[in-house]
Amino acid sequence: MHTHSHSPPYASSPEEQARLLGTDAGTGLAPEDAAERLSTHGPNALRRQKPKSVALILRHQFASVIVWLLAGAAAISFLWRDVAEGVAIIIVLLINGIIGFVTELRAARSMEKLIQLSRLHARVRRGGRERMIDAYDLVPGDIVVLEPGDVVPADLRLAAVSSLEADESVLTGESHAVAKSIEAVGSDAVLGDRFCMAYQGTAITKGTGEGIVIATGMDTEIGQISEMVQSASGEVAPLERRLDMLGRKLVWLTVSLALLTIGAGILRGFDIATMIQIGVALAVAAVPEGLPVVATLSLARGLWRMSARNALIRQLSSVETLGATTVILTDKTGTLTENRMTVVGYLLDGLDVTLGTQDDTGAFEIADERLAWALRVGALCNTAEAGDGPSDERAGDPMELALIAAARDAGIDRADLRRRYPELTEHAFDPARKMMAMVLEDGRHHLVAVKGAAEEVMALCTRVFTAEGAEVALEDAARQDWQRRITGAAHQGLRLLALAMKRVPGAGVDPYGDLTLIGLVCLRDPIRADVSDAVRASRTAGVRVVMVTGDHADTARAIASAAGLGDGALEVIDGSALRGIDLDTMSDEMRARILRADVFARLDPATKLTLVSVYQRAGHVVAMTGDGVNDAPALKKADIGIAMGLRGTEVAKEAAHMILRDDAFSTVIAAMRQGRVIFQNIRQFVIYLMSCNVSEVLVVGLAVGGGLPVPLLPLQILYLNLVTDIFPAFALGLGAGNEQVMSQPPRDPKEPIIARPHWWQIAVLGGSITLATLLAFGLALFALELAPAPSVTVAFVTLALAQIWNVFNVRDPSTNALNNAVTRNPYVWGAIALCLGLVALALWQPLLAEILQLDPPGKAGLGLAVAMSLVPLVIGQIWIRWMPGARHRTGRGGQ
Repeated sequence: MHTHSHSPPYASSPEEQARLLGTDAGTGLAPEDAAERLSTHGPNALRRQKPKSVALILRHQFASVIVWLLAGAAAISFLWRDVAEGVAIIIVLLINGIIGFVTELRAARSMEKLIQLSRLHARVRRGGRERMIDAYDLVPGDIVVLEPGDVVPADLRLAAVSSLEADESVLTGESHAVAKSIEAVGSDAVLGDRFCMAYQGTAITKGTGEGIVIATGMDTEIGQISEMVQSASGEVAPLERRLDMLGRKLVWLTVSLALLTIGAGILRGFDIATMIQIGVALAVAAVPEGLPVVATLSLARGLWRMSARNALIRQLSSVETLGATTVILTDKTGTLTENRMTVVGYLLDGLDVTLGTQDDTGAFEIADERLAWALRVGALCNTAEAGDGPSDERAGDPMELALIAAARDAGIDRADLRRRYPELTEHAFDPARKMMAMVLEDGRHHLVAVKGAAEEVMALCTRVFTAEGAEVALEDAARQDWQRRITGAAHQGLRLLALAMKRVPGAGVDPYGDLTLIGLVCLRDPIRADVSDAVRASRTAGVRVVMVTGDHADTARAIASAAGLGDGALEVIDGSALRGIDLDTMSDEMRARILRADVFARLDPATKLTLVSVYQRAGHVVAMTGDGVNDAPALKKADIGIAMGLRGTEVAKEAAHMILRDDAFSTVIAAMRQGRVIFQNIRQFVIYLMSCNVSEVLVVGLAVGGGLPVPLLPLQILYLNLVTDIFPAFALGLGAGNEQVMSQPPRDPKEPIIARPHWWQIAVLGGSITLATLLAFGLALFALELAPAPSVTVAFVTLALAQIWNVFNVRDPSTNALNNAVTRNPYVWGAIALCLGLVALALWQPLLAEILQLDPPGKAGLGLAVAMSLVPLVIGQIWIRWMPGARHRTGRGGQ
């Protein structure tokens, strides 16, 4: 048995393919032969990326530089036999790891559950009998029986067809059905012209047929594109790059500060062992160990919010990546449009009839006999089944379903129409003639109803139906006028079908001659209702929306214009101008033209992949939407690929970073907003964490360098670091953001999480906390004349409370001090209450106070601590109010 011939299957006859595959179209394979072939060829399935294992997710939690730095600090503590300090650091690591592990595992498993699609079944002929089997078990040589509504389960060479049509938009991007035949085509025929083939993943819209399985699994057209998906390199998410860069900077900062403090203490005569212990504690304090887990929680919170909005994120960092997006490359069919045809009007003799949009009720009145006959012929010359109501099963070509719907909206009952004009003969759609006909009984005569391509049907018409119900000769001048109207409608992106009829005495007459033209029906794949608003929101946010489609340029231009793309005249580039283009040898003029274009039409998968690379090389963060197999390689290559959950193929979902469960373009915009909020949340809790942690290092370092007693002990530093840092940072990370976040352009993709102005803000906030704590410590020692131990408690309380109030210093500078996203965040108030409770517990719970060595400072000491803790809050608010740099840089889109 051979599975391939010298000529491709579409260039040879079905009988030749049956012979080569050792099968019989009448009886099919014997069951035992099918079982043997299944063991040889393997199951009819695409290779899927392996799901993340529990071990991989767990290992990921401990892979950051910050985690390894903390682990090193714990090891040093154990070496110096400071078990309590080492255990405290390990507890911090475990808390971070457990939260991050649970969050990422939940996200991974929810995605895997979503993409477990229902198993596809196929009707096959084996051993002379038809049976339903799992499509997973199909093998080359099987005979598959196709009916309307079926999804083609493998690549088939058609052996028998009856009015068979297939929707191949998942492969070609074309939104209209393709008529099928069994006649071989040339060996150089492109995929869209192989009319004798039915490809896996396409859908049967009309007619019946049988085909020989010639390829399964990864050998199918879908499988070959899936291989392209696997080879398309994915880009590292911007947030991941920034967190890694920040972590590396913090390592050097931490080591430097700790070594300076240890050196200063030794020079001042402090015990070396004590100073090393303090240095380890300060190293732990200087590192925002909450950064990985708070970042994970913030991203996970965004994921859950998006899930509630019907967007499922496959990778946590993809939420933030979408927030950095500068251009969205969107598919047309099923993304901007509804992937269904709607009748929008009729062109009749001397009359243009415009029907309501999808926002209207749909019902309309019949103006005269011209329109009445156009509606009748459209419903009669039709093989689709639309049921009796909107909830009934619909099967058939989308254009024929639209014609039935138009007749129903006009009050024409198709069942009554069929009873009045019983069907005698169906002349199935002829791909060569590009039309079909129905011969119907009409009293003593026969009525021939014809529907097909405008130019082809008009060429067969000799008369035209007029307003008076008469049939007059179709003169040359009238033909030219009809041609002008056809051209104008095509430029509007409308699909046209011509409707014609004639009455004959008997059934033996050629249906395709001497016809009377009734008119042209105009159809459109309507724009999704929410698309225009979503495109406007994208423009307000400074994000370009570019259409990338396999459809014709005129149609694409009209759809793009209706959706609101571009600013003025649309620039459309046909795919023929881009085929074979090379990234490295491309001219600057062509590169500029590509980056300027609003629409790309007639693109093939390889060119889509190149297009994504052009934008990325120009510095853009690229999001791409799509639902078809032909979109999959570019979906993976994009910074964030967005697949459609309802219409999307499994290959597209597997390649994507995000899946829209409602296929709504507006959900992309909602995800974009969430991404911007998340980045700003992460930026602000980093500023908060770093300003608090820097203050701890400076308090100890400056006190030791100035000859004062050590104001904080190692376990006190660790307690503060765990209690007053992490919980407020968690709260900031869960903030909902402000309302202006989508009114500003995307940030520079190269912008770090913490830029120079933010380091200045960290210095100011950290410095003010340091100043307040050291003043309180000094006043306790010299003004209140407290002993060193209770003075340390004063410093501890001052630092703890100042860090708690510091959460209000990271608000958006454009907002009111009392009414902003921070003050409206319920998690912030919960974190403050929890932290105050833990500070009180450390002071007044005897065992904990003894472990932390916190002696009672008295009422005067506590009053001093509370008063001094408010100083950094006042300084922070003044900074926000009067520092232009902080106003511009910190709050953009933030809290």
